[in-house]
Amino acid sequence: MKTIQFREAICEAMSEEMRRDESIYLMGEEVAEYNGAYKASKGMLEEFGAKRVIDTPISETGFAGIAVGSTMTGNRPIVEYMTFNFCLVGMDQIINNAAKIRQMSGGQFKCPIVFRGPTGSAGQLGATHSQSFESWFANTPGLKVVVPSNPYDAKGLLKSAIRDDDPVIFMESEQMYGDKGEVPEGEYIIPLGVADIKREGKDVTIVSFGKIIKEAYKAADVLQKEGISCEIIDLRTVRPLDINTVLESVKKTNRLIILEEAWPFGNVSTEITYQVQSQIFDYLDAPIVKINTADTPAPFSPVLFKEWLPNSDDVIKAVKKVMYA
Repeated sequence: MKTIQFREAICEAMSEEMRRDESIYLMGEEVAEYNGAYKASKGMLEEFGAKRVIDTPISETGFAGIAVGSTMTGNRPIVEYMTFNFCLVGMDQIINNAAKIRQMSGGQFKCPIVFRGPTGSAGQLGATHSQSFESWFANTPGLKVVVPSNPYDAKGLLKSAIRDDDPVIFMESEQMYGDKGEVPEGEYIIPLGVADIKREGKDVTIVSFGKIIKEAYKAADVLQKEGISCEIIDLRTVRPLDINTVLESVKKTNRLIILEEAWPFGNVSTEITYQVQSQIFDYLDAPIVKINTADTPAPFSPVLFKEWLPNSDDVIKAVKKVMYA
């Protein structure tokens, strides 16, 4: 095993897959000459050349459409958005073309494409640069949605995403690119649609994904000292959703908390809540608790932002609530 940064895990995954398959290429804003806005494509222009690592204009609709069209001629593009907040002007290409090509062509065309980049908040970036769209994409049949939380998962999941014949939304975070973690020296992949139990416990299940799961780890450490054992599940893939892992955990702990960096109305935690209560209601010893951001655009003020974003204290309060402690 070696210890590398999250951004290095992303770069390794893309580079290894591009060496394996010449139909794979990377395009996006500043991915080539600048080595990526967050240096996730460092050195790739030198290795693969300007025909396979392509700097684009600031035109998300344009280069997303080019990438989708190129899948019909046998290519497998990786599209990097500087942030998924910028993908909104290209949503027509993602939702109406990439997600629907296979069905509308009667299976004549596949759309093996990965759209990747940062999601969620990253400090004082304001209301238009601090949004989480995982549930938007997950609401679209034809798309797969992946949100890793560490370098090991990021590399294995990205390699699987690149090899997948369907469009995959691969969501990262500016605040995770410098995170370090152990990654195997050799080849490995992690299948999409499989959650991971990061920490086993017996008293309460906490489900999360992406960078906000760190707050669950902090809370679990505090609660362990108080004699409360938390089981933490990292979904890793939002769609397809591995609900069975969640169900089996709740059958054991009888309590469920879902921590998600998203607005509270109609999100991923809402879907999990519905599925758990509809399938194993009798196993629940307390109402399910969702922890989300405040139901407002992200504030710029650091004081307000701290109140807006969920944290470990919120998790601790929720756990004690369902434990009736």
